[in-house]
Amino acid sequence: MPLTATHINYNIVCQRKLWLFSHDVVMEQTSDAVFEGKLIGENSYTQRAERYTEISIQATFQGIELSAKIDFYDARNRIVHEVKKSDVLEQAHIAQIKFYLYILETNGIESPEGILEYPKLRQTLNIPALSPEDKKEIETWILETQNILEQDSCPPIIKKTYCKTCSYHDFCFVGE
Repeated sequence: MPLTATHINYNIVCQRKLWLFSHDVVMEQTSDAVFEGKLIGENSYTQRAERYTEISIQATFQGIELSAKIDFYDARNRIVHEVKKSDVLEQAHIAQIKFYLYILETNGIESPEGILEYPKLRQTLNIPALSPEDKKEIETWILETQNILEQDSCPPIIKKTYCKTCSYHDFCFVGE
């Protein structure tokens, strides 16, 4: 199974969620928050699909298959657009975009950039082209994420402030 931006995002958010997701324990389909996020992504920029391209792109790092599906890529300006519902997990969102930029660079796209968009908040965040330090950090995320995916058992629960809104909340905290 190729490592994706979702895996990187989940590694930043919660390694338990990452492991469960990668082992086909999928809870997102019943989550109202996930559904709302999809609606926001689909309905916030309705004309975007006409201007930008959806691309699927692959790469490898140290034998690890990497795969990205970028919904809105402005090929002319080399900009990845990523739409999110809330900025609560902003570091994970930034990591996701950086992962996309890394794969684009690996495929010969020079200095791509990203824009993280929060339409509900009417905010955007520009993600500049990757620095050498960014690339090292992304490679660390890739190795760390792959290591978690290969573990035989699920990582322990680490209670975080946003656990209550996570689609895996009931799975992790039933009986508490």
